[in-house]
Amino acid sequence: MKAAVWHGREDIRIEDKALSPLKDNEVTIRVAWAGICGSDLHEFEEGPVFIPTQARDGLTGGLAPLTMGHEFSGVVEAVGKNVTEYKVGDRVSVNPTITHGKRSEYDDIYDGFSFIGLHCDGGFADFVNVPESAVYHLPDHLSLETAALIEPTAVAVQAVKEGGLRFGDTVAVFGAGPIGLVTIAAAKAGGATKVIALDLSDSRLEMAKAMGATHIINSGKEDAVTAVRNIVPRGVDVAFEVAGVQQTVEQSINVTRPRGTMVIISIFAAPITWHPMQLINTGVKVTSSIAYSPSSFQETIDLMASGQLDVTPIVTKKIAFDEIVNEGFETLVSDKTQAKILVTLSGEQ
Repeated sequence: MKAAVWHGREDIRIEDKALSPLKDNEVTIRVAWAGICGSDLHEFEEGPVFIPTQARDGLTGGLAPLTMGHEFSGVVEAVGKNVTEYKVGDRVSVNPTITHGKRSEYDDIYDGFSFIGLHCDGGFADFVNVPESAVYHLPDHLSLETAALIEPTAVAVQAVKEGGLRFGDTVAVFGAGPIGLVTIAAAKAGGATKVIALDLSDSRLEMAKAMGATHIINSGKEDAVTAVRNIVPRGVDVAFEVAGVQQTVEQSINVTRPRGTMVIISIFAAPITWHPMQLINTGVKVTSSIAYSPSSFQETIDLMASGQLDVTPIVTKKIAFDEIVNEGFETLVSDKTQAKILVTLSGEQ
């Protein structure tokens, strides 16, 4: 089979690779669609960030070089002898987080976690084997193409929960990349009345409007804190930091009302310097979110299937698998008009 294999920074190769032997508790998925994530881009530009290169991952046993891809959907091709909930032909999504617990009895990720597609072979391939516990049935009317967006949307759904967002709240989202855009949609679906999007790119801010932002601010052209405070003088109830730089961390706190909440969703490839007195003087609470609980993943499927959460406008390009490096990774690095690029594998719906 074909697979996009990470060998090192700026070194992803499409190779012929044998599928690993199917374990008794695993499902083989014929991958239909896969999305290129910001964390994938970090590995391409700055890696390794998550990918294990020196020793095998303690949860997955993975070690570079490995097949990337953790946002994907597909059809069940085969099942291990101990699999009970899935059969050949089922249309499915995959929760790529692997934890110490089981989905039925454990609903958190912070007791140690790894990612399919970052810590072991993932969905940038014709086929992939994943644990049954990572697989979720798809409603008949939710297409496999749209289902490739479930994973990043679940990140946003969990972040909105972590922020304690309530109906009527006001929100600022710093960074209108793919995760920022789905966070805007999730905040609107969660009851926010004002959603302020901030970015340096006018084209991405236009996408933010399409995703439900009520106000847009180009923070390269005007002072971000002043502009937000002109809209919400007291400060927003919840701010989401999705840019991953020191300046936006500080700005996110500064636009949040006293005792409000700032949620960090972005990935930082390097440390930043920050003064905690910024919090002590305001009572702003800072929390973070990297993934999602199993229940949040299922809720995201339900929200997308019901139409309450439509994130399809973030897709700006669909490419063939053979184009994943040049038209996928390299395009996302150089062209900031792009948001979510979907890679066509089998292309089934």
